[in-house]
Amino acid sequence: MKCDICGQQGARIRRVARTYGKGKEMFVIENIPVVSCPNCGESYLTAETLHEIERLKRHRKNLAMKRSVEIVDYP
Repeated sequence: MKCDICGQQGARIRRVARTYGKGKEMFVIENIPVVSCPNCGESYLTAETLHEIERLKRHRKNLAMKRSVEIVDYP
């Protein structure tokens, strides 16, 4: 895959989880595709991925499943 930042071949898709919101409104979106380039070191989201994240955020109440997660506060 060609990197949109540096233009070189070798960019790969990796899947990450990201948190949005905070407190009781915080939620996690898993398996977000992120383009990562070993040549220039940049990682970025495509426009299509950003649009899908916004859709998921708008409809999260209907799409989300509840899971218990442990949280540790950094000192």
